[in-house]
Amino acid sequence: MNAHVCPIQLEQFAHQALVASGAHADHAAITAKLLVQTDTWGVYSHGTKLLGGYCRRLKAGGLQAEGSPQIADSGPAWAIVDGQSLMGQVTSQFAMQTAIERATTAGIAYVGVRNSCHFGAAGVYAAMAAEAGLIGMAMANDIPSVVAPGARQAVVGTNPLAYAIPTRQAPPILLDISMATVAGGKVYAAFQRGEPIAPDWLIGNDGQPTTDGSLYPSQAALAPMTGHKGYGLALLIESLSGLLSGAAITWSVGSWMHDDGTQPTDHGAAFLAINPAIIAGPKFLDRVEQLIDEIHSTPTAEGVPQVYLPGELEWKRRERALQEGIPFPPDVRAALDEVSENWGVPKLP
Repeated sequence: MNAHVCPIQLEQFAHQALVASGAHADHAAITAKLLVQTDTWGVYSHGTKLLGGYCRRLKAGGLQAEGSPQIADSGPAWAIVDGQSLMGQVTSQFAMQTAIERATTAGIAYVGVRNSCHFGAAGVYAAMAAEAGLIGMAMANDIPSVVAPGARQAVVGTNPLAYAIPTRQAPPILLDISMATVAGGKVYAAFQRGEPIAPDWLIGNDGQPTTDGSLYPSQAALAPMTGHKGYGLALLIESLSGLLSGAAITWSVGSWMHDDGTQPTDHGAAFLAINPAIIAGPKFLDRVEQLIDEIHSTPTAEGVPQVYLPGELEWKRRERALQEGIPFPPDVRAALDEVSENWGVPKLP
């Protein structure tokens, strides 16, 4: 491959691989688009590097190739979506669009998801709401891989949380974080690249920190973000994504990477949309601009050009990637080459 990968060609590549493994063409298009969007942000752990795992689960039958998400129950400002074991991106986009539609009239809406799977980067769904002029939040639960303070084994999942706030002109303010000190995918990526594991990333089965990336996840778990704070937020996400939606929780959630590929994982997710036009009126965006200007004008430490808003660097990377291509690290290139070989898709130029 060349030094940079064209996003359009990458999206076509991902689409072809998903269809080759059995996905419906429309579902493949949604998933490919969201994975490539994530790559353009520079968040490679949750982009097309995941393709191989999705393709294997599709082929095995744990992910359903046909059908559509269904609203199982609903009210004026809420809904519960059954993902029908479809790809997580398909169900999650449907769920966030449902939340946006309800919040447009109700002012605020919650949509819970059950019977889903890994949904990639939470930020792509929060951004959907912001691009529609709404404040968006997205979150999901997962099989436990994060310890609680003082525990010797995982208690909660990485349970990602993202929010996006619309602006008048600039891209949305956007934060996408894991409730672990670091996402599990980044541990895998660092280990595969032979890079050192930071001392605050992993906790071994003895309850002590370890820098041995080969121990994760069988003999080590992720440390929670900022200790008890990350653990407490992970339980909130578990409650909104799993308990409230009716999805599996904690150890009942299947591992989309390691468990039997023929079986559904029953991940849960939750999406919230808030309509500032109804709640705050037309001056909301003026107030957002005031906040942005205030943060940008903050005095900086020596050698620091400016204080950035959450997501600002990712949007800059996306703009550059759309113009120059995506500069993939070697582990992502290797994963895409493997997809090409396994699913008969021509290698990217």
